[in-house]
Amino acid sequence: MNFIDRLYEAKKECRPVALCIVIETKGAVPRHAGSKMLVYSDGKSEGSVGGGELEVRTVEAALESLKDGRARIVKHSLIADDPDSVGVCGGNVEVYIEPQVTQPILLILGAGHVGQSVAKFGQLLDFRVIVSDERAEYCTPEVIPGKVEFLPIPMAEIPKHLEINERVFVVCVTNGSNLDVEGLGPILEASPAYVGCMGSKNRWAATQKGLLERGVSPENIAKIKSPIGLYIKAETPDEIAISILAEVIERQKR
Repeated sequence: MNFIDRLYEAKKECRPVALCIVIETKGAVPRHAGSKMLVYSDGKSEGSVGGGELEVRTVEAALESLKDGRARIVKHSLIADDPDSVGVCGGNVEVYIEPQVTQPILLILGAGHVGQSVAKFGQLLDFRVIVSDERAEYCTPEVIPGKVEFLPIPMAEIPKHLEINERVFVVCVTNGSNLDVEGLGPILEASPAYVGCMGSKNRWAATQKGLLERGVSPENIAKIKSPIGLYIKAETPDEIAISILAEVIERQKR
Protein backbone atom coordinates (compact mmCIF):
# COMPACT_ATOMS: atom_id res chain seq x y z
CA MET A 1 0.00 0.00 0.00
CA ASN A 2 1.31 3.45 -0.90
CA PHE A 3 0.82 5.44 2.31
CA ILE A 4 1.69 8.76 0.66
CA ASP A 5 -1.11 8.28 -1.88
CA ARG A 6 -3.54 7.31 0.89
CA LEU A 7 -2.63 10.39 2.93
CA TYR A 8 -3.06 12.59 -0.12
CA GLU A 9 -6.48 11.06 -0.83
CA ALA A 10 -7.57 11.62 2.77
CA LYS A 11 -6.47 15.24 2.67
CA LYS A 12 -8.22 15.79 -0.66
CA GLU A 13 -11.43 14.32 0.80
CA CYS A 14 -10.99 16.32 4.05
CA ARG A 15 -11.02 13.00 5.90
CA PRO A 16 -9.14 13.01 9.25
CA VAL A 17 -6.52 10.28 9.50
CA ALA A 18 -3.65 9.43 11.85
CA LEU A 19 -0.34 8.03 10.61
CA CYS A 20 1.11 5.40 12.98
CA ILE A 21 4.74 4.31 12.55
CA VAL A 22 6.74 1.76 14.52
CA ILE A 23 9.83 3.80 15.42
CA GLU A 24 11.70 1.47 17.76
CA THR A 25 11.65 -2.19 18.71
CA LYS A 26 13.54 -4.35 21.17
CA GLY A 27 13.53 -8.11 21.35
CA ALA A 28 10.98 -10.31 19.65
CA VAL A 29 8.15 -8.24 18.13
CA PRO A 30 5.57 -8.89 15.38
CA ARG A 31 6.58 -5.98 13.10
CA HIS A 32 9.86 -4.19 12.44
CA ALA A 33 10.65 -0.47 12.78
CA GLY A 34 9.15 1.50 9.91
CA SER A 35 5.91 -0.54 9.78
CA LYS A 36 2.98 1.78 9.20
CA MET A 37 -0.75 1.96 9.74
CA LEU A 38 -3.38 4.58 8.95
CA VAL A 39 -6.29 5.07 11.35
CA TYR A 40 -9.39 7.00 10.26
CA SER A 41 -11.81 8.86 12.51
CA ASP A 42 -14.40 6.07 12.20
CA GLY A 43 -11.91 3.57 13.65
CA LYS A 44 -11.13 1.83 10.38
CA SER A 45 -7.48 1.21 9.60
CA GLU A 46 -5.12 0.26 6.78
CA GLY A 47 -1.74 -1.36 7.18
CA SER A 48 -0.49 -2.88 10.43
CA VAL A 49 1.85 -2.22 13.34
CA GLY A 50 1.61 -5.75 14.73
CA GLY A 51 -1.94 -6.97 15.08
CA GLY A 52 -3.74 -8.18 18.19
CA GLU A 53 -4.01 -6.10 21.34
CA LEU A 54 -0.98 -4.04 20.26
CA GLU A 55 -2.95 -2.83 17.28
CA VAL A 56 -6.16 -2.31 19.28
CA ARG A 57 -4.29 -0.05 21.74
CA THR A 58 -2.64 1.83 18.88
CA VAL A 59 -5.98 2.48 17.19
CA GLU A 60 -7.38 3.80 20.50
CA ALA A 61 -4.41 6.15 20.90
CA ALA A 62 -4.74 7.28 17.27
CA LEU A 63 -8.41 8.16 17.76
CA GLU A 64 -7.48 10.21 20.84
CA SER A 65 -4.80 11.93 18.77
CA LEU A 66 -7.37 12.83 16.12
CA LYS A 67 -9.59 14.34 18.80
CA ASP A 68 -6.98 16.53 20.48
CA GLY A 69 -4.78 17.15 17.42
CA ARG A 70 -1.57 16.15 19.21
CA ALA A 71 1.14 13.79 18.09
CA ARG A 72 2.31 11.22 20.61
CA ILE A 73 4.54 8.21 21.16
CA VAL A 74 2.97 5.13 22.72
CA LYS A 75 5.05 2.34 24.20
CA HIS A 76 3.87 -1.26 24.30
CA SER A 77 5.33 -4.18 26.20
CA LEU A 78 5.01 -7.68 24.79
CA ILE A 79 6.72 -9.36 27.74
CA ALA A 80 4.46 -12.05 29.18
CA ASP A 81 5.03 -11.35 32.88
CA ASP A 82 4.56 -7.59 32.48
CA PRO A 83 1.10 -6.66 33.90
CA ASP A 84 0.64 -4.11 31.09
CA SER A 85 1.71 -6.49 28.34
CA VAL A 86 -0.24 -6.51 25.07
CA GLY A 87 1.32 -9.76 23.87
CA VAL A 88 3.75 -12.57 24.64
CA CYS A 89 6.39 -12.18 21.91
CA GLY A 90 8.94 -11.02 24.47
CA GLY A 91 9.93 -7.54 23.26
CA ASN A 92 8.93 -3.87 23.31
CA VAL A 93 7.49 -1.59 20.63
CA GLU A 94 7.27 2.20 20.33
CA VAL A 95 4.78 3.70 17.91
CA TYR A 96 4.75 7.33 16.79
CA ILE A 97 1.27 8.66 16.03
CA GLU A 98 0.78 11.84 14.04
CA PRO A 99 -2.73 13.15 13.35
CA GLN A 100 -3.30 14.56 9.89
CA VAL A 101 -6.11 16.82 11.06
CA THR A 102 -8.15 18.62 8.45
CA GLN A 103 -9.62 22.08 8.70
CA PRO A 104 -12.55 22.31 11.08
CA ILE A 105 -15.82 22.56 9.17
CA LEU A 106 -18.27 25.39 9.65
CA LEU A 107 -21.60 24.04 8.40
CA ILE A 108 -24.03 26.93 7.98
CA LEU A 109 -27.69 25.99 7.66
CA GLY A 110 -29.45 28.90 6.01
CA ALA A 111 -28.06 31.32 3.44
CA GLY A 112 -29.93 34.45 4.49
CA HIS A 113 -28.27 37.64 5.72
CA VAL A 114 -26.88 36.12 8.94
CA GLY A 115 -25.70 32.97 7.17
CA GLN A 116 -23.93 35.09 4.58
CA SER A 117 -22.14 37.06 7.30
CA VAL A 118 -21.14 33.90 9.19
CA ALA A 119 -19.69 32.50 5.94
CA LYS A 120 -17.78 35.73 5.31
CA PHE A 121 -16.09 35.80 8.71
CA GLY A 122 -15.73 32.02 8.94
CA GLN A 123 -13.38 32.07 5.97
CA LEU A 124 -11.15 34.59 7.74
CA LEU A 125 -10.89 32.18 10.69
CA ASP A 126 -9.64 29.38 8.41
CA PHE A 127 -12.71 27.16 8.61
CA ARG A 128 -13.77 25.01 5.73
CA VAL A 129 -17.05 26.80 5.10
CA ILE A 130 -20.06 24.87 3.81
CA VAL A 131 -23.43 26.55 3.30
CA SER A 132 -26.65 24.59 2.92
CA ASP A 133 -30.03 25.97 1.89
CA GLU A 134 -32.84 24.36 -0.09
CA ARG A 135 -33.13 27.62 -2.01
CA ALA A 136 -30.54 26.93 -4.69
CA GLU A 137 -30.54 30.55 -5.85
CA TYR A 138 -28.97 31.50 -2.49
CA CYS A 139 -26.20 28.90 -2.78
CA THR A 140 -24.06 30.65 -5.36
CA PRO A 141 -20.70 32.49 -5.38
CA GLU A 142 -22.57 35.64 -6.39
CA VAL A 143 -24.54 35.60 -3.14
CA ILE A 144 -21.75 34.22 -0.93
CA PRO A 145 -18.33 34.88 -2.49
CA GLY A 146 -15.03 33.30 -1.55
CA LYS A 147 -13.88 29.77 -0.88
CA VAL A 148 -17.26 28.37 0.06
CA GLU A 149 -18.87 25.01 -0.70
CA PHE A 150 -22.60 24.70 -1.23
CA LEU A 151 -25.16 22.00 -0.45
CA PRO A 152 -28.49 23.15 -1.95
CA ILE A 153 -30.37 20.18 -0.51
CA PRO A 154 -32.86 19.49 2.31
CA MET A 155 -31.19 19.66 5.71
CA ALA A 156 -32.06 16.07 6.61
CA GLU A 157 -30.05 14.81 3.61
CA ILE A 158 -26.80 16.54 4.58
CA PRO A 159 -25.31 13.55 6.49
CA LYS A 160 -25.58 11.52 3.28
CA HIS A 161 -23.26 13.98 1.53
CA LEU A 162 -20.97 15.13 4.35
CA GLU A 163 -19.31 13.18 7.16
CA ILE A 164 -20.38 14.95 10.34
CA ASN A 165 -18.05 14.39 13.27
CA GLU A 166 -16.26 16.19 16.11
CA ARG A 167 -14.59 18.52 13.59
CA VAL A 168 -17.93 19.94 12.39
CA PHE A 169 -19.51 23.05 13.92
CA VAL A 170 -23.14 23.55 12.91
CA VAL A 171 -24.63 27.05 12.75
CA CYS A 172 -28.39 26.85 12.20
CA VAL A 173 -29.69 30.22 10.99
CA THR A 174 -32.60 29.16 8.80
CA ASN A 175 -35.67 31.26 8.13
CA GLY A 176 -38.11 29.04 10.00
CA SER A 177 -38.55 26.66 12.94
CA ASN A 178 -40.31 24.20 10.63
CA LEU A 179 -37.09 23.76 8.65
CA ASP A 180 -35.13 23.07 11.84
CA VAL A 181 -37.69 20.52 13.02
CA GLU A 182 -37.62 18.69 9.69
CA GLY A 183 -33.85 18.58 9.33
CA LEU A 184 -31.95 18.70 12.61
CA GLY A 185 -32.63 15.14 13.77
CA PRO A 186 -30.19 13.34 11.42
CA ILE A 187 -27.52 15.99 12.04
CA LEU A 188 -27.80 15.60 15.82
CA GLU A 189 -27.54 11.82 15.47
CA ALA A 190 -24.14 12.30 13.84
CA SER A 191 -22.78 14.09 16.96
CA PRO A 192 -21.07 17.24 15.61
CA ALA A 193 -18.83 19.31 17.86
CA TYR A 194 -21.38 22.11 18.20
CA VAL A 195 -24.91 22.91 17.14
CA GLY A 196 -26.36 26.37 17.67
CA CYS A 197 -29.81 27.57 16.61
CA MET A 198 -30.91 31.13 16.03
CA GLY A 199 -34.32 32.25 17.19
CA SER A 200 -36.48 33.78 19.88
CA LYS A 201 -37.61 31.94 23.01
CA ASN A 202 -40.93 31.18 21.33
CA ARG A 203 -39.26 29.84 18.20
CA TRP A 204 -36.91 27.67 20.26
CA ALA A 205 -39.84 26.33 22.30
CA ALA A 206 -41.65 25.44 19.07
CA THR A 207 -38.51 23.80 17.69
CA GLN A 208 -38.01 21.67 20.80
CA LYS A 209 -41.65 20.57 20.76
CA GLY A 210 -41.47 19.71 17.07
CA LEU A 211 -38.26 17.72 17.44
CA LEU A 212 -39.70 15.71 20.32
CA GLU A 213 -42.80 14.96 18.25
CA ARG A 214 -40.55 13.68 15.44
CA GLY A 215 -38.86 11.27 17.84
CA VAL A 216 -35.63 13.16 18.49
CA SER A 217 -34.39 12.23 21.95
CA PRO A 218 -34.18 14.83 24.74
CA GLU A 219 -30.46 13.99 25.00
CA ASN A 220 -29.89 15.01 21.38
CA ILE A 221 -32.03 18.13 21.71
CA ALA A 222 -29.92 19.11 24.72
CA LYS A 223 -26.89 19.29 22.41
CA ILE A 224 -28.37 22.39 20.77
CA LYS A 225 -27.33 25.83 22.03
CA SER A 226 -30.17 28.34 21.65
CA PRO A 227 -30.13 31.25 21.45
CA ILE A 228 -26.98 30.91 19.41
CA GLY A 229 -23.92 33.07 20.04
CA LEU A 230 -22.44 35.02 22.92
CA TYR A 231 -24.54 37.83 24.31
CA ILE A 232 -22.96 41.08 23.09
CA LYS A 233 -26.16 43.00 22.29
CA ALA A 234 -25.65 42.19 18.61
CA GLU A 235 -28.20 43.58 16.13
CA THR A 236 -26.82 43.66 12.58
CA PRO A 237 -26.08 40.45 10.62
CA ASP A 238 -22.33 41.08 10.95
CA GLU A 239 -22.59 41.65 14.71
CA ILE A 240 -24.69 38.50 15.10
CA ALA A 241 -22.18 36.55 13.02
CA ILE A 242 -19.32 37.71 15.22
CA SER A 243 -21.21 36.67 18.36
CA ILE A 244 -21.86 33.23 16.82
CA LEU A 245 -18.26 32.69 15.74
CA ALA A 246 -16.98 33.81 19.14
CA GLU A 247 -19.06 31.03 20.68
CA VAL A 248 -17.82 28.53 18.07
CA ILE A 249 -14.21 29.46 18.86
CA GLU A 250 -14.88 29.10 22.58
CA ARG A 251 -16.31 25.61 22.00
CA GLN A 252 -13.43 24.71 19.68
CA LYS A 253 -10.84 25.57 22.34
CA ARG A 254 -12.34 23.35 25.05
